[in-house]
Amino acid sequence: MDPVASPAAPLHRPDHGRSDGFSFIELIVALSILMVGLLGLAQVFYFGMAIVGTSSTQLIAREKAREAIESVHTARDTGVVTWAQIRNVTAPDCSAWANTVTGSGGRFVTGQQNLLAAGPDGLVATSDDAGVEMTPGPDNTLGTLDDVPIDGFTREVAICDVVGNANLRQIAVTIRYNGSTAVGNRRRSYTLITYISSFS
Repeated sequence: MDPVASPAAPLHRPDHGRSDGFSFIELIVALSILMVGLLGLAQVFYFGMAIVGTSSTQLIAREKAREAIESVHTARDTGVVTWAQIRNVTAPDCSAWANTVTGSGGRFVTGQQNLLAAGPDGLVATSDDAGVEMTPGPDNTLGTLDDVPIDGFTREVAICDVVGNANLRQIAVTIRYNGSTAVGNRRRSYTLITYISSFS
């Protein structure tokens, strides 16, 4: 018996119209999306580092504002200045604060001044201030040879009389300093507002 001849199996030919991988356009789109995501992440990292970089200047500004307020309170308590002298030399601008009026004839200079060390009277922001304010250097001890001068800081002390109370004054200390351009304006400020009474 003759074997039954089977019809010849068709040869397998590759289908050139079918795609098993990514096309070049799909690859470019995917890489573009990945690149945008990575650049966004890099920008967030940059802003974070910029904010961390300005934290030390913010700390210095805050501490120098507190130092000015504390020196006024100490001077009042120890009798270094009288109640009449706890004012600016010339009238400061008190229009930004409600229920205050300007006064003058005191010991504290008016307007922005470079951040100087306290003079012989022990008060900052007075006419006898001299020398450069310093921060500790690498050894973290103030008064040693590696101390670093504080540059780019100014201090403004505005002492305003409180309306209706002759025994109360408002003290506003504003420290201006250089910040990072990555997080807004390069020049920044920190303002500390408190009150002082004529009673110790």
